Amino acid sequence: MKAWAGAAAVLLSATPGLAEAGPLRVMSLDQCADQYVLALAPEAELALSPRADDPDAWLREAARGRARVRPTLEAASGFRPDVVVRYWGGEPRLLAALERRGTRVLTIEDATDMAGVRANLRKVSTGLGQVKRGDALIRHMDRRLAQAAGGGRGREAVYVTPGGYTSGSGTLIDAMLKAAGFRNGTRAPGFQPLGVEQIALQAPALFVRGFFNLWRSDWRGPGRHPVVSRAARGRTVTDLPPAALGCPAWFAADASAQLADAARKETGR
Repeated sequence: MKAWAGAAAVLLSATPGLAEAGPLRVMSLDQCADQYVLALAPEAELALSPRADDPDAWLREAARGRARVRPTLEAASGFRPDVVVRYWGGEPRLLAALERRGTRVLTIEDATDMAGVRANLRKVSTGLGQVKRGDALIRHMDRRLAQAAGGGRGREAVYVTPGGYTSGSGTLIDAMLKAAGFRNGTRAPGFQPLGVEQIALQAPALFVRGFFNLWRSDWRGPGRHPVVSRAARGRTVTDLPPAALGCPAWFAADASAQLADAARKETGR
C-alpha cells in the first residue's frame, strides 16, 4: 500500500495546482458533475465522464465532441486538471492522491431541497471562477419555481419508479412535488419500496412517474407490474424527464415547472 501511494504521488507530481497558461482544465468525475461544468465553464478545457452524453444527461447535446475520460488516477495524471468536480464519482485512492497533490476538488452535495441546490451552484460556480453564471442559473431556478407554484392545487401525489421505489420527505423529489403544489402521499421519509400489495389495497390518488421512458430502466421491476399499471392508468400526472432526476441541480426546478404545467392542463387551468 505504501508503494502504491508513493507511485500515485509521483504520477501526480507533475500536475500543476493551477494552470500557468491557457484555459482552465476541468475534470468531471461523474454525470452530475458533467452538467455543472458544461453549464458553468463551457469555454474551459473539459474532461467529462463516460456518461456525459447518455440519454439521461440534461446537457447531453453540449457534451458531444468533448473529451471523455474514465475517473481514474491514470486519466487524471494524463489530463492534469486544475480543478476536479464530482458528485459521487472517483474512487477513494484517486481522491486521496488529488488531495495530497493539492488539486482543487469541488464536491456537489446531496441536496434535499431547492436551497441545497442553490448552495451547490454557488459553491461550484465560485470554485470555477464563474459566479455570474451561477447567479444566472439561480435566477432561472427561481423563475421556474415561481411558474410551478400552486399547479397541483394541494392534491396528493406519489412518486414511483420502474423499480417500485417512492420518495418521502427529506428528498429532492419531495421538494419538487411540493414546489409544484402537490402534497406527497408517501408518509415515511427517504426512499423506500412502494409495494405492489399496498397499491392493490389502496392506490394513490395521483402518480408522478420517473425513469419510465428510459430504455435501460428496470423492465421487470415492481413499478411496471400490471397492478401498478392499472392503478396509474388515468391517474398519472406526468412522466418526469430522467435527466432531471439523477442530480441535485438547477433543472430540478424545471421538472417542478413541467409537473405543474401538466397538472394545470389536466384540470383545464
